[in-house]
Amino acid sequence: MKTKLYSLMLACAALPLFSQVGINTATPSATLDVNGTMKVRDTPAATALPGYQVLAINQGTTQVYSVDPALLIAASGTNTSVYAAKKTTGITLLSVGAFPASFQPVNFLAADRNIGSSSLFTDGDGAYNIPSTGVYAVGFAFRYGTGLQASLLSGTPGIGIARTRTGVSTIIDSRPFSGVNLALAVNLTLSDSSIHSLYSFQAGDKVSFGLTDAGVFTVGLLGSSIASFYIYKVSN
Repeated sequence: MKTKLYSLMLACAALPLFSQVGINTATPSATLDVNGTMKVRDTPAATALPGYQVLAINQGTTQVYSVDPALLIAASGTNTSVYAAKKTTGITLLSVGAFPASFQPVNFLAADRNIGSSSLFTDGDGAYNIPSTGVYAVGFAFRYGTGLQASLLSGTPGIGIARTRTGVSTIIDSRPFSGVNLALAVNLTLSDSSIHSLYSFQAGDKVSFGLTDAGVFTVGLLGSSIASFYIYKVSN
């Protein structure tokens, strides 16, 4: 009799057991269903990403899934604020009353963009529209004519970046063109300049790219000039 009981116990032990265990729930819906918080006291650090998975929770079902770290890296690399444009012909300056008298924006259009969403730009004022508050990397380059003028331009002409916030426009950065006095009374203006820096903006700000002391520029040379800019968010 004992031999039969032992044999039955061994046979049962050999059978695979399929069940669901619930902690703080009477109706588990997974092999282990924990209704509460969890602590892990010892978590060894991985030395490299290959060969490891991270855990993520499905917000709809609360089920835990393994995720390839490469997917997270790829998702985090999407920057919807990136925008760049270049204009090589047909440059004119816009007359927008909100700007300081010494500044006029270049007539950039959404059609001039090299990369980025057209929804980030408005043609009427030639402005990039800040989609979210944060720190942005901005670059603006301008070459007036050939970039070298055979005389000194009067005043302090140059390039500038303007920010418009709640209807008030401010020049946040500028670079004047430089002049050179050579022998035999030869004066030259180096009319090729650029700005590259970081700036803080608020959602809804408008960023414009243009010229300072714009009254000294001639229409003919503006038409053969080259202008380009880029902007993208780098930090909150």
